[in-house]
Amino acid sequence: MYNNSSRLQRALFALLRSGLWERAIDDSSAFPLTADEWKQLYGVAKQQTVLGIVYQGLQHLPQDMLPPMPLLVRWTAVADAIERRNREVDNALSSLYALLRSQGIGPVLQKGQGVALLYEKPLLRECGDIDLFLGSKSAMETANSCIRNHNIRVEAMPDDSFTYTWQGVEVEHHSRLLDLHNPFLQGYARRLERAHGYDAVELPSRQGQQIAVASPFLNLLLLDLHILKHALGWGIGLRQLCDMARACHAYSGKIDKTQMQRCCHRMGMRRWNPLLHAFLVNYLGLPVEHLPYPAVAKDAVPLLNIVWQGGNFGFGFRQGKAPAQGTWKRKLRTAGSFCSKVPFVVRYAPKEAFWIFTGLLKGQM
Repeated sequence: MYNNSSRLQRALFALLRSGLWERAIDDSSAFPLTADEWKQLYGVAKQQTVLGIVYQGLQHLPQDMLPPMPLLVRWTAVADAIERRNREVDNALSSLYALLRSQGIGPVLQKGQGVALLYEKPLLRECGDIDLFLGSKSAMETANSCIRNHNIRVEAMPDDSFTYTWQGVEVEHHSRLLDLHNPFLQGYARRLERAHGYDAVELPSRQGQQIAVASPFLNLLLLDLHILKHALGWGIGLRQLCDMARACHAYSGKIDKTQMQRCCHRMGMRRWNPLLHAFLVNYLGLPVEHLPYPAVAKDAVPLLNIVWQGGNFGFGFRQGKAPAQGTWKRKLRTAGSFCSKVPFVVRYAPKEAFWIFTGLLKGQM
């Protein structure tokens, strides 16, 4: 837990909302900050991987409330580095996507650079790795073989995914689109994928090339389940919640809210989603009418506590990857994090949590 958290939270969320929606600061009660407070806020934003979004919020802060000049200069340099890294990842994704397409594979981009397109300033969203859904075992084998033919080591992961580094960017191949662990819902998930399908987008720095992404309905489910999985386990950060907020905003009016509510209830998120929705509305400023369906908890403090304590997947300054450690240490760390949240788990998503933990015991996470 961070020191002086209440004041720090108010300042951070005010800047985050401003940068997220490109609007004036809506709460100046925590400003001005001292030099030490600005240093601490910068550290929190870095841990939560939202430095770029918060930097955009600084553009809407009055001159007399800005950070000290040395920190502001440093922050500007970091924002520039985030933009350059996004272009590098876009280039890597573009070349990899073209290679896989040439082998007759139709990968679908999950989260990441596809979700960044939903932001006002896509290049200021801090990027992580590249996640690709390949759809079938044969496509996975063909893709992995293709990458190995480029003298690149492809490693199998416990959850049946595969990982490697392509042009300096970590890539993962996944066998399922939705991060759903209940085995009795896998058939239902596949039917949803067939019913709603995929869209095509263009990356900001690679105009003219079409990249497949999940349709609005599937993308909202994908982001929702991804946040739930990490909230139950290692922890979840503000970047992923900002992604969800921007997706809700971008897809407002493009989905059937009644169908979405029915689908989420069937997937065991009847209690979880009102909590998530409350966080998006109360802390990130998403209009209630832009929610996937109208269900909002009285407050979002339980989720706020997980976000504030865990940061970016619980790994501090790393970009969503577990620290290097032995397999058993990693599993014990995951199990310990999971068990420490038992009251939260039992209240908000007991069925899905059961299958996540079962997978952990089997060594599949």
